[in-house]
Amino acid sequence: MDLESYAQPVIEFVKVHQVWAAPIVFALCFAESLAFISLLIPAWAALVGIGTLIGASGLNFWPIWVAGAVGAALGDWLSYWIGVKLEHRVYHMWPLSRHPDLIPKGEAFIKKWGALAVVIGRFSGPLRASVPIVAGIFAMPFWRFQLANWSSAFLWAAMLLTLGDFTSEAIKWVYRLWS
Repeated sequence: MDLESYAQPVIEFVKVHQVWAAPIVFALCFAESLAFISLLIPAWAALVGIGTLIGASGLNFWPIWVAGAVGAALGDWLSYWIGVKLEHRVYHMWPLSRHPDLIPKGEAFIKKWGALAVVIGRFSGPLRASVPIVAGIFAMPFWRFQLANWSSAFLWAAMLLTLGDFTSEAIKWVYRLWS
């Protein structure tokens, strides 16, 4: 199945049941940011699609944005906590057991960029769920991680949702221009 076949039913559900927009965005962002689960749930396309509904359907941006940011930050927080608690045992868990080079690469990335690695990782699909767990494994200071985690979560959620909203407005503008 392609990405659209996963995202479209979610977008259609939100279109019909707008009251569920914020809880669904929360769940999608949480899953998109949670280690291991993010590999199974390609949520970003649905998030951009829901962003198009914000402009097109009159959904309120603010509660959806906050729900998305909180979901993303909590997903990273849980991933960090898993890294702290399991430490190097994570090496033996799927999918990291199939890619043993990921943790050393993640460690090098975090050592090079520090807390900024969490921010950079948030905006990169492959890094989004792996950087927080590696930050936990190698004991990045808790408050440094959380500052980068929460600030990048709000920025990331705003970017995805406004990307969809901007796309919707651009399509309307082009349609009016050509009509």
